[in-house]
Parts: sequence; structure tokens; C-alpha cells
Amino acid sequence: MKNEQLNKGTIFPLGNKVEKNFIGDAYLQMVFTDEQPLNAGIGSVTFAPGARNNWHSHKVGQVLLITGGEGWYQEEGKPAQSLKAGGVVNIPANVKHWHGATKDSWFAHLAMTPGETDWLEPVDDEAYGNL
Repeated sequence: MKNEQLNKGTIFPLGNKVEKNFIGDAYLQMVFTDEQPLNAGIGSVTFAPGARNNWHSHKVGQVLLITGGEGWYQEEGKPAQSLKAGGVVNIPANVKHWHGATKDSWFAHLAMTPGETDWLEPVDDEAYGNL
């Protein structure tokens, strides 16, 4: 598998396995949780190959800073975008989307998330498999 060194974490520890709203093995290490001055949590999320989160949206939006590996980001009704280290994704408020690893690579990002997340249905295995 590509980028296997990410299975030990990046500059942040790997964190705890996420059991809800994800398909496959994904890990979360919260990096910042104070309300001030950002009013946003920041989590380091690491995905094993093939792992991804469910479709979801954010009431205020979200920013992803890609820290390692190779992944996907897709908004509803649009083609999936390839993500690599150094990339940035600015997700507007209330836009239905998902993100996760490619089939053959580990993937990691920092997620800056103010406000609430509305979790929705899993990403269809067939649609993901066709990427």
C-alpha cells in the first residue's frame, strides 16, 4: 500500500479509531478544541486505504488541509477530486460531500470544523469502487 508510514500518525498521533459515520478504518486525534479564538475544532483524521466517511454537511462549512497520502473529496452531483499532501479544500456551508482515502493509499488531513455536522448515508460501494 502507498503511504503506509501514515498508519503511525503524521506530526500528530494516529488517535482513536472512529466507529460511527465511517466505512473502513479511520482514526481521529483532536488537535484543537478550545472555543477561543477560532470557534472551531481541529482534528487530524487518518484513513486506511479504502476508508471514507459518510455523506455529510456542515452548518458553517469546513476546511481540509491535506497532510499526507492520497484521497478523494466529492460534493453531491459533482465528480470526485483527487487530493494529495499540500492541498486545501474549502467546503461551503450546507454542501453535501464526503472525503476519504483512495483504494490503495493511506490518507491524512486536518479538518477545521466550526459548528455542527449533519451525518447522512454511507457512500455507495459501487460508486466509490469506480473512482
